[in-house]
Amino acid sequence: MFGLKYIENTVTLSLDKEKCVSCGMCLEVCPHGVFKMNGKAEIGDKNACMECGACAKNCPAEAITVKSGVGCAAAVINGMVRGTEPDCDCSGSSCCGG
Repeated sequence: MFGLKYIENTVTLSLDKEKCVSCGMCLEVCPHGVFKMNGKAEIGDKNACMECGACAKNCPAEAITVKSGVGCAAAVINGMVRGTEPDCDCSGSSCCGG
């Protein structure tokens, strides 16, 4: 499943590197290999995140947050229903750069 991409800049994933304890659990549980380790965890390819929440649920330091859900799929469906470009309908939040 590596290489699968979602709509750019719609992912709610964030990492607080100050809280990271370098356990590597996020690397183990992420099905799309979003994270990489460089002393501490880093987000390598944010747009590959499918917002499953496994990383946040398994982070012992609570350094990772993500709004689990369908993310990109919801954006595509919303766009199709409205006849517009994909839109995650989260105006004012950080997931779309708003």
